[in-house]
Amino acid sequence: MISSLKFSPNELEILREVERFAKAKKAKLYLVGGALRDLLLGRKKSNPDFDFCLKKGAINFGRNLAEKMRAGFVVLDKEHGACRAVKKIPGGFYTLDFTDFRGKTLEEDLAHRDFTLNSVALKLEDALSQKDLGSLLIDPCCGREDIRRRLIKAANKSAFIEDPLRILRAFSFSSMLEFEIDKETLRLAKLEKDKLPQVSGERIRDELFRIFDAQNSSGCLDELNRLKTLEIIFPELKKMRGIGQGAYHHLDVLGHTLETVRQLDILFKQIKDRETNAYLDEFISAQRMRRALLKFGAILHDIGKPAALRRIKGKLIFHGHERIGLGITKDICERLRLSKDEMRCLHKMVFCHLRPGYLADNKILTPRAKFRYFRDSGAEAVSILLLSVADQRATKGPLTTRASRIRHEKTCFALIKEHFAKSKETKTQRLLNGNILMREFKLKPSPLIGKALSAIEELQAIGKIKTMADALKAAAKIISGEKCLKKS
Repeated sequence: MISSLKFSPNELEILREVERFAKAKKAKLYLVGGALRDLLLGRKKSNPDFDFCLKKGAINFGRNLAEKMRAGFVVLDKEHGACRAVKKIPGGFYTLDFTDFRGKTLEEDLAHRDFTLNSVALKLEDALSQKDLGSLLIDPCCGREDIRRRLIKAANKSAFIEDPLRILRAFSFSSMLEFEIDKETLRLAKLEKDKLPQVSGERIRDELFRIFDAQNSSGCLDELNRLKTLEIIFPELKKMRGIGQGAYHHLDVLGHTLETVRQLDILFKQIKDRETNAYLDEFISAQRMRRALLKFGAILHDIGKPAALRRIKGKLIFHGHERIGLGITKDICERLRLSKDEMRCLHKMVFCHLRPGYLADNKILTPRAKFRYFRDSGAEAVSILLLSVADQRATKGPLTTRASRIRHEKTCFALIKEHFAKSKETKTQRLLNGNILMREFKLKPSPLIGKALSAIEELQAIGKIKTMADALKAAAKIISGEKCLKKS
C-alpha cells in the first residue's frame, strides 16, 4: 500500500470540474470505491473511473453534469438511482458513475456496498486537498485494513442476496488484484450461487471479461469450477464433466478445457514479439481485447463434444464437434449480448480450431493448404493458431508424443510469422471480376460466378496463374466442369 495518498494532476483536473458543478448545484458528493482502492494500492489505469455517491438525485445530477461536460450519458439503474457519464480526453476517456445513497446515511450506504475494499469513501472537497488523503478517508467497514491484508471480504452478510452478481465479482477482483477471498465470503457465495441466472447477460459478460483480462484467469476459473459456480453461468459446461476422450488425452473434456485456458495464460507470458502482442491487444469491442476473447474461445472450443460423442468399435469419436460447438457458441454469445465483431471472432475460433492440427499432420504444407487456411480463418488466423498450441499443450495422454507436439508448434508459429509477413505485402489485384466472366462466357448472375472467382483467386495466390489470359483459361475449365456436374 502507498504511504502518502494523492491523486495525479490529470485526475485532480477532472475531480475539480465535478466539484465546481457540485458546489453550483449545492450537492454534497463523496468519492467512493474503486478509485480509492486503486489509490491505496498504487494502481494506475489508462482510462480511470470514479464512483460518486450523494444522498439523492444522482441521475439528474449526472445527466446535467454530462451535458455541461459534453460527455456521454446513460442511466444504469433507475430504481437505485445509478447513472454514468463518459468523458473523452486525448488518448482515452474518464468514466464517472453516480449513485444515490443505499440507506439514510453515508455509513449505511457503505455497509451496503459489495466488499469492504470498495467501502472506503472520501468527501469530494477533501479529495482536492493538498494533504495526505489517508487521514481523511471514511472507513467504517475497515476496508483499508482488508486492502492491506489483500483480502476480499463481503461488506455485509446480505451482500450476495442483494446482488448475486457480486459472487462473480468476488472472483473477478481476486483475479484482477491477486487477492484472496475470505472464507466466510466464499461460504456466503456458495449459499447464493444458484441465483446467478437471475442476473442479466450483459452484467455477467462484463465480470467474465474482467477475469479474462487477468494474467492468471485459469486459477480463478478453476476455483469457480471447484465451487460448481462455472456451470451455473454456463450450464453447457456441466455436460462436459466426466467425459473421457481416449488415449491422446489425460483429462476429461471439462478438465481439458480449463487446462487449455491455463496453457494460454502461460503462452501469453512467453510471447515476446511485438506483432503478436499488438494483435492480441487489439480492442474488438468497447474495452474488450482479443487477448481476453481468446481465453473465452478456449472455454468454448470443445463445448460441442458431449453432443458429438459416439463410441465406434470401442473408440470414442467426437466427429463434427466443431460444427455442433459453433451452434452452442452462437447461443452463448447472444445470451451474453456480445457484439457482432466478438461473435464473429468466437465463431471462427470454435469452428476452425481443428484446422492447424490437420495442417501439422501433413508432411508437406502446400501453398494451397496455407492459402485455404488463411482465407477461411480471416482476421482470426493467429488467434486460432495460438488456441491450437494451447489445446495441444493441454493434451498429454499416453499416445501424445513429444515429436508430434514439436511438429505442431513449429507449424503454428511458422504460420503466425507468415501471416504477419503477408499482412505487410501489397494486396494482389484480381485478374478477373464477375462482369468479365459473365461477358466472356455469356453467363447470368448465379452462385457459379462466385465459385469460379474463388477458385481463380486461389490459383493466383499459389502462383499457378499470372495473367488475365491464364485466368480466362482456368475459368473456362472451372465453368465447363461445373456444367458437366450439373448435367450428371
